[in-house]
Amino acid sequence: MGSSSVIVVLGASGNLAAKKLHRRGTLDEKFKLIGFDLTPMNQDEFNCHMESCVDPSSPKLKDDFVTFSKRCSYITLNKDAGDDSFVELNKRMESFIEANEVQNRHFYMALPPNVYVAVSEQLRRNCYSDKGNCQIIIEKPFGHDLESSLDLHRKLEPNWKESEIFRIDHYLGKEMVKNLLTLRSVWTKRQQISMTETIGTEGRGGYFDDVGIIRDVMQNRLFAPALVTDDDCLTALDLMQLLALTTMERPGSFDAEDLRQEKARVLRLVPPLDIKNTMIGQFCESVDGRNPGYEDDDSVPQGSRCATFCASVAYVKNARWEGVPFILKSGKALDESKTEIRIQLKDTTDAMLRDTAHNQLIIRIQPDEAVRLKMNTKLPGLGLQTVATELDLTYQRTVSNPDIPEAYESLLLDAFSGDYSDSVSEQELEATWKIFTPLLHHLEGHEEIMPAKYTYGSEGPDRLEGFVASYQYRSVESEGQVV
Repeated sequence: MGSSSVIVVLGASGNLAAKKLHRRGTLDEKFKLIGFDLTPMNQDEFNCHMESCVDPSSPKLKDDFVTFSKRCSYITLNKDAGDDSFVELNKRMESFIEANEVQNRHFYMALPPNVYVAVSEQLRRNCYSDKGNCQIIIEKPFGHDLESSLDLHRKLEPNWKESEIFRIDHYLGKEMVKNLLTLRSVWTKRQQISMTETIGTEGRGGYFDDVGIIRDVMQNRLFAPALVTDDDCLTALDLMQLLALTTMERPGSFDAEDLRQEKARVLRLVPPLDIKNTMIGQFCESVDGRNPGYEDDDSVPQGSRCATFCASVAYVKNARWEGVPFILKSGKALDESKTEIRIQLKDTTDAMLRDTAHNQLIIRIQPDEAVRLKMNTKLPGLGLQTVATELDLTYQRTVSNPDIPEAYESLLLDAFSGDYSDSVSEQELEATWKIFTPLLHHLEGHEEIMPAKYTYGSEGPDRLEGFVASYQYRSVESEGQVV
């Protein structure tokens, strides 16, 4: 008995991420794709919409799209017709089934999170099939605190098993995040995981004021294996996934369950973030006056305490990482846009070399994927001077024609093939929210805590350097080249 796949993209009038997979020929030959959205479109209009997303500079992609479009169709959702549109969707899928064939159904919800539950219920009621695998694919945010995250899981759970829910955090699909599994070792004295952006909150200040930097970036990205939406902004879940990947014990295998269990296990060892080990900031107007401050946005209430910058220190309470500070840093309107992990290696025990610069392993996730090792070597000559040198593996310079897939290409292919290695598990989500929720509630409940102002385009609040240095973290750059 053969099998086929049907991919339903709910919200297909937006950027159709699923089409990216066709560029590499990774979808099976018998797949079908159905767009399903409120926007009225006929088949020709849907094809034109998808074709507009194809890179016009690539003749091959344009040619391949002709074949790809023949496997695509579209259904306009009538939200006032109850289940009728979902019944029509089910009939369309059934029409694709050939004799002696099992059909696997993948429902990719490119939708606002507040409709996940309602839509998933309609899919389960009208479109679920016991003959073959069924799966819903959802994207972060998965709640705004611990209770809302648990509530979302409780409402999905009656209709969809954990093995049928693929949670996308697109940073987990980034090449350098995937590379962390091969780079891991017992490597650190101190770590700094940072995500910074040069842009502010242009045009979305009202939304951001309800979310803040901790929910927008720190919870959703720092603690899990991949750091964002297509605009590549980082969330706290991303930061937590990165922390988990660098600190978890070696999993028994690369199987999805082994990986996810080890990540969840180490995240449970991270105590809630402490306000005493946290600093927040809010950007103000740039020096030249060209970039407005956060409160200059008309959609932001005056006197807003919303943080656009946060630095906090996490600890992992086990024998391996006892006493090692993990500095998590994220902010908007800074001097540089980048996501990287800086691992400061252990101090030398040799008294003769005690004052040398720290060795560092730097993993640049974006932009310009790279792995760099900054290390001390002896300066050639008769003396015993040391010099900070660098071994540089920048992909674009050292790998010939690197074929780096987009994060969504990798993650959606994993979802369709049933590989849950880079799907965020419910256990990881719960552990992550337990780390952040107390800090969020503390900041929201204490109006006397005000974010420190920093200039648009700067490195952050003035006291950031002292804050980081208090945990005995020093960058190689600040230590000089020759000691």
